[in-house]
Amino acid sequence: MRILPDMAPWWRPDMNQFVCHWGRRWWRVCLCLLWGGCALGIALPALAEPEVGFEVVRTDTGVHIDFNVPFELSPAVEAALQKGVVLNFVAKAQVFRVRWYWRDLWVAGATQTWRLSYQPLTRQYRVSWGVLTQNFDSLPEALTSLQRLSHWSVAAAADLAASGHYRLHFTYELDTSQLPRPMQIGIGGQSDWALFIQKKMSLPPLSEAQ
Repeated sequence: MRILPDMAPWWRPDMNQFVCHWGRRWWRVCLCLLWGGCALGIALPALAEPEVGFEVVRTDTGVHIDFNVPFELSPAVEAALQKGVVLNFVAKAQVFRVRWYWRDLWVAGATQTWRLSYQPLTRQYRVSWGVLTQNFDSLPEALTSLQRLSHWSVAAAADLAASGHYRLHFTYELDTSQLPRPMQIGIGGQSDWALFIQKKMSLPPLSEAQ
């Protein structure tokens, strides 16, 4: 039997209206979320990473470095420090002579280490480097003392030829290999303990450096 227009199923027009109505509403919601996300991105830009201060000076006496690597300890690392764990920080600079026919040749280098510890009796932080030791009343002060170094000699003039091409490789890190063995196993792969900064650059010829 042929269905006349006025005998069409009662639900079909209403269902079409229902789908269209909610379809328009979801489209408006999506647009609102999109515009809201854009506005939020403009109002709250991503935090920039701390800028690393780094300067290399080459003179007739050798190569010297000034650096400043600001950073903050993660809550996990700071908690371990408060519990008596000694933290070791290492800065390393290596100078290589560039050779087009073979791998670059290591010619000079220097390493500087700091040990950071907390003294619960005096509530002070102690920083040791070489035979020197200094106490600080706050953690930020202690970190500042081991984050920077001025006029650090990493190569002598006798190590570099005036006409050679050289490059410098600098690294700064929290040395987790110096932690107690059980801790090394426990923190394996944890980003809270990952502190590694590096810079690579070419050294200017001595004539240009002067």
